[in-house]
Amino acid sequence: MVSTSTPEQKTINYRHISIIGLVAIETALVMMALVPAQLWTRLLPQSTAGALDGPFPPVIAPIITILLYVAPSVIGFLCPGWQQALLYATLPAWIGLGTFLTAATLKIGIFYLVSADHVTANLSILELFAALGGIGWLGRSLFKLR
Repeated sequence: MVSTSTPEQKTINYRHISIIGLVAIETALVMMALVPAQLWTRLLPQSTAGALDGPFPPVIAPIITILLYVAPSVIGFLCPGWQQALLYATLPAWIGLGTFLTAATLKIGIFYLVSADHVTANLSILELFAALGGIGWLGRSLFKLR
């Protein structure tokens, strides 16, 4: 049987694979960023910068921060529709925050989830990722116009 996929279909498949890969990388970065500093110092007792930089050496820590901001924009840029851009850009935050809040609720109690400062911080993260994904999608729209 001969494959009759067009170059356009191959581009779409590569785009979907890229989006999935970026979402997975961003999810891992968000999960690592949400781990409390006290846990990193216990997990990495030999690291002098474990509390500040987590598992990353101080040299690459700024690159990780840049990736946390750039990846949602790139995800939004790769998505054909704004709905997909917002969903895929915020998905790592949803997964990371959900995991973190579940762990914190088990340890501290259910009211950790609804305290005003935590709700505000969690919504701010979701808004940031949505805005970055939207900016990426708008960038794609601008490039399409030219």
